[in-house]
Amino acid sequence: MTNRRKFLTGVGAAGAVGASTLAAPAVHAKSKIRWRLQTYAGSALGEHVIKPAVEAFNKIAGDEMEIQLFYADQLVPTGELFRAMQKGTIDMVQSDDDSMASPTEVTVFGGYFPFASRYSLDVPVLFNQYGLGEIWEEEYSKVGVKWLSAGAWDPCHFATKDPIHSLADLKGKRVFTFPTAGRFLSQFGVVPVTLPWEDIEVAVQTGELDGVAWSGITEDYTVGWADVTNYFLTNNISGAWAGSFFANMDRYNELPDHLKQLLTFMMDSSHYYRQWWYWGGEATLRTQGTKMKLTTIPDEEWATVETAAHKFWDEIAAESETKARVVKILKEYNATMDKAGRPYRYG
Repeated sequence: MTNRRKFLTGVGAAGAVGASTLAAPAVHAKSKIRWRLQTYAGSALGEHVIKPAVEAFNKIAGDEMEIQLFYADQLVPTGELFRAMQKGTIDMVQSDDDSMASPTEVTVFGGYFPFASRYSLDVPVLFNQYGLGEIWEEEYSKVGVKWLSAGAWDPCHFATKDPIHSLADLKGKRVFTFPTAGRFLSQFGVVPVTLPWEDIEVAVQTGELDGVAWSGITEDYTVGWADVTNYFLTNNISGAWAGSFFANMDRYNELPDHLKQLLTFMMDSSHYYRQWWYWGGEATLRTQGTKMKLTTIPDEEWATVETAAHKFWDEIAAESETKARVVKILKEYNATMDKAGRPYRYG
């Protein structure tokens, strides 16, 4: 009897364990979310403008999500970035609207819209306080892409092989620049040239290009253009490049809320890094850099370029209601800054 009781007790315990095991829900390991992000920037520039932020995101996201970073033209040419993201070939993009050939009404304002800003802080204020963000979100929703966040890069200056001392010196210069900036500068005799970003240094060396109007001096030194150009024009056609992060709408909507929030922190980190990296670099390299000599077009002559830019604004505003809304905001903002005076505007 004693042995029988022990046997039955054992069967009961085993049965209880078996029942418990059968009743337990199946556990499935979550698959890691993987996104492919391509930036407009080449690898040397990408080391600063995006890589640190992506690395931080991946470290925090851990086993939940990974962003795989690709630089200019690695997956698709920059001019095809929008379509590739729209189709889902690429999940996320860092670029200005202009360079990626965005089919929206706000495309001309991405990159360097002439004289739209004077300082890098102008860009986030315009998007976050003056309503540009709402307009961008509306425009990209129409084409099935999620606009995420805009920030500033460096100002736009000429870096050339020959010195520029007057507007006449710009005539006939073959220059790598952004589409809208090239459209504007062509009235002063500049010949805009479109080439893959990674080919620019060699194109300047071979004489295919006379220079670039793509960046400030920090970028010229970082990517190697300061090694093949001799002069840096201190006048700029814009105080800051305006670029954004975008995502495929379906991929973005699939993310849980906490990863969407983490993406926001990543983008803010990227924006902040560029604010101080470019701002400090521009001053340091102008005063301590040894690779390029500084030249300047006199203020009274350069003022004609600013006047032409405001005429250009009105031409763009006449093209559509949305463009008119953006130009109206730019005018209101710059008028406020002028009225506010120092330190917002100096004359």
